[in-house]
Amino acid sequence: MIVPAYWAEARLQQRTGNRQVTVRRFGWSDAGQADAQAMADARVAEALQRIEAGEALPRREPKLPYNGASGVPIREEITGRQGRVVVTRNSYGARCLNVPDVLFADVDFAPRSTWKAGLVVLAVLALASVGAGLAQGSWLFGGLLLSVSLVAFSPIAGFLLRLQQKQRGGPEAMALQRIERFLAANRGWNLRAYRTPAGLRLVATHRTFDPVEPEVLRFFEAVGADPVYARMCVNQRCFRARLTAKPWRIGIEGPLRPRPGVWPVDPARLPERGAWVDAYEAKAAAFAACRYVTTVGSGVTDPAVEPVIALHDETSRATVQGLPIA
Repeated sequence: MIVPAYWAEARLQQRTGNRQVTVRRFGWSDAGQADAQAMADARVAEALQRIEAGEALPRREPKLPYNGASGVPIREEITGRQGRVVVTRNSYGARCLNVPDVLFADVDFAPRSTWKAGLVVLAVLALASVGAGLAQGSWLFGGLLLSVSLVAFSPIAGFLLRLQQKQRGGPEAMALQRIERFLAANRGWNLRAYRTPAGLRLVATHRTFDPVEPEVLRFFEAVGADPVYARMCVNQRCFRARLTAKPWRIGIEGPLRPRPGVWPVDPARLPERGAWVDAYEAKAAAFAACRYVTTVGSGVTDPAVEPVIALHDETSRATVQGLPIA
């Protein structure tokens, strides 16, 4: 896991005949701005050389805060460090915990349609349309039904998914069932469970993990963790958890200023950012990011995990009674 304090960008141009190539690359460092610039200079020189040799590389890297271009680390303002934990402010203003070896996963209760279910419904509707056309002896009639099927398959698939979930107790019950099945098959695991506005947050306490371990991926798949988050964990070699409320859930209408919220910002805009952050933090103090519910599994907690849980619970206010979660 790398969360640098300093960032720089380098730009190189080279003309070959009638063709001009312009390449930009970022550099980063925890030591200082000069080191970040030196890294950017080295990276842009290497990229230009490889492009000139015929390799298909992007000319520039997108300036994204988290899980941006391949090889680019987390690009967020660092608000605090505690041991191996780095706390950052994300692009919409909330503080986030970043840790290389304590497994966090959020599981949303919202029903998720799958492409496989959609394909099955589409195939059934298409076959029915073709069959009806053959029965009527009219390809025009069959084609018309097929066109209707292309429009109708998505809502039909969604309805069938919701019906299936209702029969199984609803999305929350299904999420809990997945967790129970995983723990039954993995007796050594121990999980702390927290309620979030959209579902559950799970923290594995029995040992530390490397984000690229196959067991981590199996856990994510088994409990239904967000697949985008799972990819981010691998790309950034870290786990992550939001520690403070989402601004729009607590009455903060405008986005983090200045837009787009990617760190670092122009020093002249820091007062604007600071004013937004002060207003946000004042309101966020009356909310929790999640609420501790229970611990399930083997009961084991690795001493290396304990300080991370303590920091998470204190900052997210997960154990403070009576606070609304946002």
